[in-house]
Amino acid sequence: MTTSPNPAATNEKTNIIPFLPTGNFYFSHGIHAFKKRRFNAAVKWLKKAIEISPDEPLYSCQLSVVYTEVGSYHAANQLLSEVIVQYGEQYPDCYYLMANNYAHLGLLNDAQKYAEKYLDYTDDGDFEEAAKQLLGMLNSLEEEEIEEDFAFDDEDELLIYQETAFYHLEHEEWDQALPVLQEMMELFPEFSLAKHKYAYALFQIGEHAEAIELENAWLKKDHKNIHSLVNLACFYLAEQQEERAISLIEPLRNVYPMHEQQKLAIAETLARAGYYNEAVDRFRALRNKQVVRRRSYYKWFSISCYHTGNPSRALQLWEKGCKQFPKLSEEGGPWIRG
Repeated sequence: MTTSPNPAATNEKTNIIPFLPTGNFYFSHGIHAFKKRRFNAAVKWLKKAIEISPDEPLYSCQLSVVYTEVGSYHAANQLLSEVIVQYGEQYPDCYYLMANNYAHLGLLNDAQKYAEKYLDYTDDGDFEEAAKQLLGMLNSLEEEEIEEDFAFDDEDELLIYQETAFYHLEHEEWDQALPVLQEMMELFPEFSLAKHKYAYALFQIGEHAEAIELENAWLKKDHKNIHSLVNLACFYLAEQQEERAISLIEPLRNVYPMHEQQKLAIAETLARAGYYNEAVDRFRALRNKQVVRRRSYYKWFSISCYHTGNPSRALQLWEKGCKQFPKLSEEGGPWIRG
């Protein structure tokens, strides 16, 4: 005996409307995650939105903002460049966003070029004041410092070397860092930071005498060089030559440099020497997103907080550092002293 299909069931099936999420659906989720500072989720949702609606430039622009927030400045600028190629003058804000990213990367010539482009393409834009402030900051840098640190014919090549060396240094891969730094010193002799990082890596592999000799030689040529002072102070502290270390640290207590890398170096050195209150103030003054995500920032800011009566903040910083740099968890915790 056969039964005829239930008409109600048939109608029920045919009346089901499938849910087909649009690009805007995923975009909304991405914005929500971004506002909650759930950046990994924001990237996932926004990439999905772009996949479904590749012709919507707003989605790419928003994803670039997320990348900027997490310090992925190259990835951000790649997206913005693609928007400019396709839509040109329709999205002038891209020029400012690119300028901001280049400034974070230390590529000041490119930062200036794109900030000026933004002002050329827009009147009374959302980022007009910010772009003018950025240009003002760039113009205020001393010409000597610009030439010393940034004015290279091939900034992209230098940046690749910097990022490679930085990765090895941050992960304490001293043997891998040394040849990269040596090449940097040969190819970019004007980039003085490479030689100080080279000396630091030498000291970490046990070549104490050579590292100290190099830094003392450089300090004789420039007795106010911050990187020489902080390196030698750290070397002497490690060798328990406290009097020598303190004689180098005392002048640094009244130095407030412009560059974030130098600010971090002084904060770390003060923490190593036990000047925890001063170190906390220095760490709190740091603003650059790349600097405040470094291993030394998490470690020494955490230690300084713990020894100034703020264990909860110390543990929070330590845990963040361990997530990004798992080897940090092997060092105990913020209650240690350098």
